[in-house]
Amino acid sequence: MTESKSSSENEALHELAPAYEAIEYESMLAAKIEDESARISIIGQGYVGLPLAAAFSQAGFKVIGLDVDQERVGTLNQGISQTPDVSSEDLQRYRNDGSYQASADFSVLAESDVIIICVPTPLRKSKDPDISYVLATVDNIVKHLRAGQLVILESTTYPGTTQELLLPRFEDEGCRAGVDLFLAFSPERIDPGNRQFLVRQIPKVTGGITPACTRLAAQLYGKVVDRVFEVSSPKVAELSKLYENVFRSVNIALANEFSLMCRELGVNSREVIDAAASKPFGFMPFYPGPGIGGHCIPIDPAYLAWKMKFSNYTTRFIPLAEEINQSMPGHVIDLVNRALNDRKRCLNGASILALGVAYKRGVGDIRESPALQIISELKAQGADVSYSDPHVPNLLLDDEHLASVTVSDDLVRSVDCVLILTDHPEFNYRSIVACANLIVDTRGATWGLPRSAGQVVDL
Repeated sequence: MTESKSSSENEALHELAPAYEAIEYESMLAAKIEDESARISIIGQGYVGLPLAAAFSQAGFKVIGLDVDQERVGTLNQGISQTPDVSSEDLQRYRNDGSYQASADFSVLAESDVIIICVPTPLRKSKDPDISYVLATVDNIVKHLRAGQLVILESTTYPGTTQELLLPRFEDEGCRAGVDLFLAFSPERIDPGNRQFLVRQIPKVTGGITPACTRLAAQLYGKVVDRVFEVSSPKVAELSKLYENVFRSVNIALANEFSLMCRELGVNSREVIDAAASKPFGFMPFYPGPGIGGHCIPIDPAYLAWKMKFSNYTTRFIPLAEEINQSMPGHVIDLVNRALNDRKRCLNGASILALGVAYKRGVGDIRESPALQIISELKAQGADVSYSDPHVPNLLLDDEHLASVTVSDDLVRSVDCVLILTDHPEFNYRSIVACANLIVDTRGATWGLPRSAGQVVDL
């Protein structure tokens, strides 16, 4: 007959139970990740979520791309990609071999081993972070939680979000981080349209609630990227993303202000920056532009500035950079106005062809694009503005539907001013310079091309 255990032995076993559970769940999930049998759900199938889903599909995992946009889900399931980093041919191949499927049915989360959150995190008009999409997503995850899942937040947010908002929500359901739930943050670093740095070439930063959470997240991303950089906590990972884009915002602002100074001094800022960039160390070139756009640079620094207010700390570089960058659309309008005046032409009634409305070259993303503000203001001042953008065929601006026009030599000759707002590679800048009466180039797209005196106004 087996002797009964003492109460002290039972207490010791009870205390050790979570440790045994943690080892069991971690080892089971690690094994699934290692042999690519882990089922992955990626919530949000836009510029970040879809390339990530494609990368895991290519690596051999079964991936469900979840999105609340039923139209997007239908398009993806037809094999039609809506992002420049995933070709429709590749997407169709993943659909055909069963490694990728788009869905709006969040009940599939119950069967998922890994859940990655890639939803938008915009700013409210008050400049406060709007993380309602993240919270709504977490609510959907909670409905389908099961032991042993790995949940990773990739959406950019303020430092502390993973530990202060997500973790308590899961703990309310009885989950224990590092034991039966693994929770981590890994900032997205997708650069849409950048063919040099795709998912595999961009290192992933991972920070988990516990070391086990970090290990599993790092193991997972190690399947699709060449390098994973592990940090001590989700907050460090969250801050790393914000610092990346504060760095860019501040340096773009410096380049923008420098271009204003160079104009006053009668030299071209591009020439000066290119000369400085010949130094092989201690310098990284940033170039001026008509303003900042996209989801990251105009928004991410505000997350950090907002968070620091709770520590009674007022940031200085962040608002100054924002002020300079947000002043650039007005500067561009002033340049156009002055250039037309120099030719005895009034802005009111002038014909202007705007080249590009996307926030950056090679993509069709118009989020926060300074081109929209510039075109809107030019039209408000009476200019007759048409636009051409090979990536944005139609545009709704100030309740007016606009359609992209085809650039031709005759069109370029006919307008009073060609305004380059996005330096898409599809435009033939040599031909444009050869035909245009006046060009205001905010991107340096015509730099180095033969031009007549006073024909091109550089930023």
